[in-house]
Amino acid sequence: ILPIFISALPGCLNNQFLLLLSISGLYVLLRVKLALWHHIRNRNTIPSIFAQTVVRHPDKPALVYEATGETWTFSQLDQISNAVAHWALSQGWTAGDVVALFMESRPLQVALWLGLAKVGVDAALINFNLRRDSLLHCMGVSASRALVFGAELVDGEPTTFSLTLTWIMQLINCTCLPVSSPMSHHCFIFTLHLHLFIFFFLLSVTDRLFYIYTSGTTGLPKAAIVVHSRIAAFGYHSFRMRPDDIIYDCLPLYHSAGNIMGVGQCLIHGITVVVKKKFSASRFWEDCIKHNCTVVQYIGEICRYLLSQPVRPSERQHRVRLAVGNGLRPSVWEAFMERFGVKQIGEFYGATECNCSIANMDGKVGACGFNSRILPNVYPIRLLKVNEETMELVRDKQGLCVTCRPGEPGLLVGRINQEDPLRRFDGYASQDATRKKIAYNVFKKNDSAYLSGDVLVMDELGYMYFRDRSGDTFRWKGENVSTTEVEGTLSSLLGQTDVAVFGVNVPGVEGKAGMAAIADSTGNFNCNSFLKEVQQALPPYARPVFLRISPCVDTTGTFKIQKTRLQREGYDPRLTTDQIYFLNSRAGRYELVTEELYNAFEEGRISL
Repeated sequence: ILPIFISALPGCLNNQFLLLLSISGLYVLLRVKLALWHHIRNRNTIPSIFAQTVVRHPDKPALVYEATGETWTFSQLDQISNAVAHWALSQGWTAGDVVALFMESRPLQVALWLGLAKVGVDAALINFNLRRDSLLHCMGVSASRALVFGAELVDGEPTTFSLTLTWIMQLINCTCLPVSSPMSHHCFIFTLHLHLFIFFFLLSVTDRLFYIYTSGTTGLPKAAIVVHSRIAAFGYHSFRMRPDDIIYDCLPLYHSAGNIMGVGQCLIHGITVVVKKKFSASRFWEDCIKHNCTVVQYIGEICRYLLSQPVRPSERQHRVRLAVGNGLRPSVWEAFMERFGVKQIGEFYGATECNCSIANMDGKVGACGFNSRILPNVYPIRLLKVNEETMELVRDKQGLCVTCRPGEPGLLVGRINQEDPLRRFDGYASQDATRKKIAYNVFKKNDSAYLSGDVLVMDELGYMYFRDRSGDTFRWKGENVSTTEVEGTLSSLLGQTDVAVFGVNVPGVEGKAGMAAIADSTGNFNCNSFLKEVQQALPPYARPVFLRISPCVDTTGTFKIQKTRLQREGYDPRLTTDQIYFLNSRAGRYELVTEELYNAFEEGRISL
């Protein structure tokens, strides 16, 4: 077979290296497919797979709660989740019902959704930072019958929280059940600990397990459907994890990275997971040393936050060999590995609901994944050409989509096949939201594909690099400006400071002018020195026309920068107490935007 592969390669490429990459990727893909085939054949679900894990490792630590040092073995987690299952039945909940979980990250949250899953009840994992309208929205879209909440959320704001819960219960007529403390699982343990095998046979690996909500960076969160096979497929094989690994999980458990990528390795593969209630940059490496962690998770800007910390001895005294996550900026990648002595970065691309996840399995700096150019149909994902202004798919004369060549940025899509666990698309609780993510007649007539909404670029070897989320690229002076690239450059210039870059409309001006919101908690930001560095680092069209200096920049619970409010307020000084500056290119300096100057922009009296 190998000579056939080699003869199919473009002559200009390094055939042997490309072949090696393809074989490596194919090996991992086949291992994942084989595992899924085994689970489908045996009608396995997450509860039944976990039951097998318990048999293999009954007394091994499963979850460690870093806040208290409390350790649950696999047997204890099984017992507590069984008790939760019986408790759920006593509430009158049945298979197909949805119950919302609203609490801080701790082992009890895992026991709750796992116990609910044992009786076919779906959990809706809600961001514990939400209140009132956003919380109501998340409850409503999942049609939750009840809300189980952690009493720790009441501390410090009992009146406000009580009013919020009362208001929601009245509006949607559901039950509210408090969980009083991290040790409250004791109230469940006295229930009969029967293994609920009957329910294992009523469910399948393609049934719904729980809902995870999108971050809502551009609007209200959507409830993404997660099926059992989603957890069973991801992570372990791609990054060569080992059964004796200990994972440090400081990500929120309402998010797919913390729950699927982190806790999932515990339930499926028997890996010990240390659950951290909240990410702490100053305690990160000390925690890893304390618990002998060998794998850490990151997302968004966590690695940059760690680099911004003062140098301390503990950052080189740990046993961590692998950091797994997504969103690591190329400008931070090598600095992170060199400073902290982490040998492997396991960057991946994926979304809770997507069918086109990819992984960087060999540590290629900057790449978020790989797909074989020799065997592209084995894992049918593609980068497709889009209209740069509208982000609509470009089609040929036959009405099919146009595939990008190496080096051409395009929208990542994955062909949908509901019979294949790796290629199925389960969508969202909202059918309207689901329809918006599907395109038809993509690769061939009458097929369908999932639209990721993200722009990537692939090199000649098949490595893929994240470019932008659709809508984040804007045009200025006839050039496309990547907000991700500009944010990375500016953040590096400013010592890993939070930066949000976006385009703003200016009346009478073609395209969008770049604006950068910069976090400055010290009040020492200097526009003149900043401009000098920007002029050396960025081409003229990518330099921010407007600056907004803020004490902090809005982020989600998973450290994604939120731009919705910033884009809405734009450069209008009347809408914020932050200082806003505009780049006067003729004078060669940034100048403060006053209300008078703002009116001059709006009336077209000042040219950009």
